[in-house]
Amino acid sequence: MFLQYFLVTVFTILVHSASSLGTFQQDQLSGYGHEIHANNESSLLLKLRRLMAVNNNQFENSAKRSKGSRRYVVNVDKFGAKADGTDDSQAFIKAWKKACSTKQSIFMVPARKVYHLKPVTFEGPCQSGITMRIQGSIRASTYMSDYEKDRRIWLKFENLRDFTVDGGGVISGNGQIWWSKSCKVDEKQALTFDNCINLKVTHLKIKNAQQMHLNFRNCENVEASNLKVKSKETSPNTDGIHVSGSRNVQILNCDIGTGDDCISIVSGSSKIRAMDIKCGPGHGISIGSLGKNGEEDRVSDITVTRATLTGTTNGVRIKSWQGGRGYAQNIVFENIAMQNVTNPIIIDQFYCDKKEHNCKAQKNAVQVKSVLYKNIKGTSALEKGIIFNCSETFPCEGVRMQNIELTHNGQSSEASCANINVQQIGRNTPRCPKQL
Repeated sequence: MFLQYFLVTVFTILVHSASSLGTFQQDQLSGYGHEIHANNESSLLLKLRRLMAVNNNQFENSAKRSKGSRRYVVNVDKFGAKADGTDDSQAFIKAWKKACSTKQSIFMVPARKVYHLKPVTFEGPCQSGITMRIQGSIRASTYMSDYEKDRRIWLKFENLRDFTVDGGGVISGNGQIWWSKSCKVDEKQALTFDNCINLKVTHLKIKNAQQMHLNFRNCENVEASNLKVKSKETSPNTDGIHVSGSRNVQILNCDIGTGDDCISIVSGSSKIRAMDIKCGPGHGISIGSLGKNGEEDRVSDITVTRATLTGTTNGVRIKSWQGGRGYAQNIVFENIAMQNVTNPIIIDQFYCDKKEHNCKAQKNAVQVKSVLYKNIKGTSALEKGIIFNCSETFPCEGVRMQNIELTHNGQSSEASCANINVQQIGRNTPRCPKQL
């Protein structure tokens, strides 16, 4: 910018000099050269001073604008991160303290480098407008002894407001060392966002989590977008995106394939929207499980739209345990394509993980009501494309189906329906028989 002003100034000087020289030569011919030359020289110097002052002011104002628009970058390398296979946790912690205390700062994880971390908590409250920009790769420690303090957590973000994580980089949980020992007790999570408000997580690849890949817990106003979440189909309990106790969550344009639910939405969550989702392999998109151990769980205002599920063990599912209480209500599944999906549409109020529980018949149940299935088409891997297994004491209410077309081996699939009356809108195949 300074060079530009300098060149403008020099050009202006040359133009004025040429003009003055012409005037001086004409004046000499008329006999008044010396006097007029002196006057012209004084006038020229005055003009030059004014031009230089204007240009300097413009440069200073531009510099102030540039300085105001720049954001302070906190590079983990400058705090001791080596990216050489050794532990970089302390460097990340030191860098975070600096970024946390600096408004509008960028916590930078440089590209083309691989950093190794033990469990780390990035804790707030912090100054507003902080961005964590992951351009390189972050990998979890493979030493189980590093997780003795709390085996459930690897990377945790807590009590943050107006916070963004982006950058196009990779986060790997090195879950292979955990999968053989996996169970649903004290589920381990690769990334956990806890009590965050106005949060954006975008343009990242998250892979091979210990169990859950990405967990939003007790958060508000969240956007999770343009994420690729991947682990092996055989990796146990590796939910892709898990939402718990959160509201106003947008899950947009994500490609998820894991060994468990692509998206799972559980108790205390409301106003959740998942749109433009690719799911598979995995267990589908699930609301629940709800009501485990007799608990009262509430989920409401959920929309899943423009999703494609391929080769999953379930499609769109609502699942709850016997004996629970509460509700799952105001739910919309629409504009969904199924490709060779087992159980494309399912409500199961008798969900039971038989590996861990001996489930006995109970009267209480989580109430399922006000559910719309609209524009869902594709193929079922089994003959039954629709399963509604509802409670006798708390039957499913207000379920509507509109423009459903599910086939199996080129024929219409079948529907199995218990304790439910479905309102049929338009042409639907298969259909539940009307019940008394």
